[in-house]
Amino acid sequence: MSWRKPYSWLWIGIAPLIRCYLRRRGRRSPAYLQHWDERFAENLQPARLSPIWIHAVSVGETRAALPLVQALRRAWPDVPLLLTQMTPTGRATAQELYPDAEVRYLPYDTEDGIQRFLDAYQPRFGILMETEIWPNLIAGCQQRKIPLFLANARLSEKSLKGYLRVVGLIRPALAALSGIAAQTPEDASRLVQLGAQAVRVCGNTKFDFTPPPDKLALGETFRQWVGGRQVLVCGSTREGEEALILAAWAKHLPDNTLLVLVPRHPERFDEVYAAALALGLDVQRRSENAAVAPGTRVWLGDSMGELFAYYALADLAFVGGSLLPLGGQNLIEPASLGVPVLFGPSMFNFAEASRQALACGAALQVADADELLATVAALLGDSEQCEAMQAAALAFTHAYQGASERIVEYIRAQSPGLSP
Repeated sequence: MSWRKPYSWLWIGIAPLIRCYLRRRGRRSPAYLQHWDERFAENLQPARLSPIWIHAVSVGETRAALPLVQALRRAWPDVPLLLTQMTPTGRATAQELYPDAEVRYLPYDTEDGIQRFLDAYQPRFGILMETEIWPNLIAGCQQRKIPLFLANARLSEKSLKGYLRVVGLIRPALAALSGIAAQTPEDASRLVQLGAQAVRVCGNTKFDFTPPPDKLALGETFRQWVGGRQVLVCGSTREGEEALILAAWAKHLPDNTLLVLVPRHPERFDEVYAAALALGLDVQRRSENAAVAPGTRVWLGDSMGELFAYYALADLAFVGGSLLPLGGQNLIEPASLGVPVLFGPSMFNFAEASRQALACGAALQVADADELLATVAALLGDSEQCEAMQAAALAFTHAYQGASERIVEYIRAQSPGLSP
């Protein structure tokens, strides 16, 4: 018996649990209570048929898709675009970055739901960003002869071990894809171990992302609000990390330095604000839309879509998701602005990029929050090393650009029938 049958039955069985989960998440983040019809492929009303369809699960993948979307539009300028996500923050990011695209949630991977989705939109071809392996979705595209690609694909050793436990389900899915554009040779090798067949190393589209001019201008406004103080930006921090950073900050309190703390998930803004107050730290919120007072020690970045503006403000940037075993967030964004980068011990989501950044002197790795603060103090007191890291960061990001165009060339080579 195919592994896909019990997999499909499992989706049917857990449907009530999914609805309970959405209601529970909705108590903290009301956006989870919206657009349920899309999540369950009900009442679908496409704006236009036969789009180029890109699935990017959340914020990071949606942002990484931007240079690829730009390359696709140069190749197919008159074809409509459909963007799908799984999270409200990803959806909001897509609506900001792709105002002329149709933005929807991807239905859960039930056979019936996927059939309704594909029948409704009839995509010209599809691209799954990074590591989105949905067996029923892939099988549905194969049955309808819709070319489907995995792009910017990455697979850590940890994820490989997990997938190998269900290789009977994953191997046929990977083999059914029209092609896989891997980020690195290591990612390609691990994907081949799982059963992938048409794999090409194309690089990481995150290197192709151009900082938005409006966010750079906003960063200049932030700089005026801050005055002449030095700034450490901790971006995309995750649950548990802010407490560690704030405790270390309260203990060390570097002179004339402002901590800008930008949690990854908006439902946690209030929690992080309260944690700073509980430590006796003077804290302001970005949402106050006011200049930062001289006595403020922590500025909470409680806004969405402004991470580049915060990084444009930074003298140093710490990349969240790396102090705890969460795999790290995107270090390429601050580096692309020439900002020296710091990160913690856990960077398996960006293993190759972090290795390259360390090797060229664009980044430093710290073991914990105390070492982070000690390193910040040392760097801010050493202008020569900071300038060297700034130059290395810019060189690092420029050296690895071009993945988006390579992916488009690969798509055309694998599916010659996809005429503009």
